[in-house]
Amino acid sequence: MRYKYYLAVITAFTIWGFFSLVLKSLDAFPAFDILIFRALISVSIMLLVSLVLRPKVLKKNIKIYQTLSKNKKRQVWIVNLLSGLFLALNWFIFIYVMNHVSVSATSLAYLICPILTMVLAYFILKERLFKIQWFSVFLSLVSCLILSLGNFTDLFYSMIIAFTYAIYLVLQRKNQEIDRFMVLTLQIGVAVVLLLPFVPIYISDIEKTSFFYAIIVLIALVFTIVPMYLNIYALKGLNSSVVGIFIYLNPIINFLLAVFYFKEHIGFLQGLSFSLIGISVIIFNIPNFKSQLSKRKATHVKI
Repeated sequence: MRYKYYLAVITAFTIWGFFSLVLKSLDAFPAFDILIFRALISVSIMLLVSLVLRPKVLKKNIKIYQTLSKNKKRQVWIVNLLSGLFLALNWFIFIYVMNHVSVSATSLAYLICPILTMVLAYFILKERLFKIQWFSVFLSLVSCLILSLGNFTDLFYSMIIAFTYAIYLVLQRKNQEIDRFMVLTLQIGVAVVLLLPFVPIYISDIEKTSFFYAIIVLIALVFTIVPMYLNIYALKGLNSSVVGIFIYLNPIINFLLAVFYFKEHIGFLQGLSFSLIGISVIIFNIPNFKSQLSKRKATHVKI
């Protein structure tokens, strides 16, 4: 019965892996235009889903929120305000880099992101890291230094994307009280509120064609709401460590598209750097693989 959860998480990260195919079709438009319309349409659809299709869940979670202490309520708001801020930053930088820097830079970002998330969780949440994982972190650092020799711009943008999303993920560890779909709706709503004051200044005069709006709706539905919901659904039946392993589907597909579809040049240093990061990713996940194998063996023994 757990296959449906595996199918959900594989589908989610596979969808995100092909995001570049759609997003690159809007490279004539500024990143801010794409971001604000993506956020507005996404939150509108999610509010409609919550109010029309999930009213019982909405009422239940309002009651849960009302039972929380003042400190817990304050924590919920602080965490989700910060989450909305970092989500908006991550989306903006990702769109800009994808359309104006390189597709491979976004691939590198999401290869680094899970490792960076665990390092931040170690310092902020005091979560444990094994010695072999620290070696993986060191190997990733070496690979980043190698990449900086050949292409500092790609590394710089990749690190910003990875850092903003890693902070967002760490914040979610403190965000367990309310239904995840509602939390996501709130976070995107916060992002919209934060972005609206900048609309008169940064929105471009470029005419928004029917093609632009059609692609934005496609991005909101297929590349935002659907994979995020599938990810949430998968977490109901799978541990976060298992889900975390499948995140690498996204940058792998993205990198293959960058090389074979978008024909981006990958130099020797860049190739070496990506290879070392790939090795560091495998090393980093060895404790997770061992843990999952131990649990599976224990389950078979009980049966």
